[in-house]
Amino acid sequence: MLRRKSRYNADFIKKDSDLFMNLPSVNRSTAVFWLFFVCAIALDQSIKLVILSGFRWDSAPLSIILVLNKGAAFSLFAFLGERLKYIQAALVLTAIAYVFWDGLIKRHSIPLGILLGAGCSNLLDRFVHGGVVDYVFWHYGFEFAVFNVADALIDCSIVWIIYSYFKKPKIAA
Repeated sequence: MLRRKSRYNADFIKKDSDLFMNLPSVNRSTAVFWLFFVCAIALDQSIKLVILSGFRWDSAPLSIILVLNKGAAFSLFAFLGERLKYIQAALVLTAIAYVFWDGLIKRHSIPLGILLGAGCSNLLDRFVHGGVVDYVFWHYGFEFAVFNVADALIDCSIVWIIYSYFKKPKIAA
């Protein structure tokens, strides 16, 4: 028995495929982004697990102590209380959507993966522990705010992105 080919199928596929032409495809940059995103979360959360289990350490330049930060950087916006984690969740989700929508993922997949993964790790702390788990306290010469590995990863990835904008591209000979 012969199947009759519908003339509508080809038109339907052609019209629908035009709708998805501008969406980002799963490619190498996306895979690298998600790899570094997950690695940043895994690294930070594994260290926080050790700190939460009771590990402490003191030396002349720094100490490893447990501090639960209810605010943002340097305890700013602590007055927002529980609302802060929802505001930060909206900001992180918006940033992730923008990175994919604008195509920044192609040029900065590694630092953006680290940046947003570290941000999500701190956000996870807010939902699980009621605040960000901070533990590195620098007190040699001056006292600095208590921070964690995610904070350092965020700072390093921002410097990396800024540096890449100022770096001159190599000209092929």
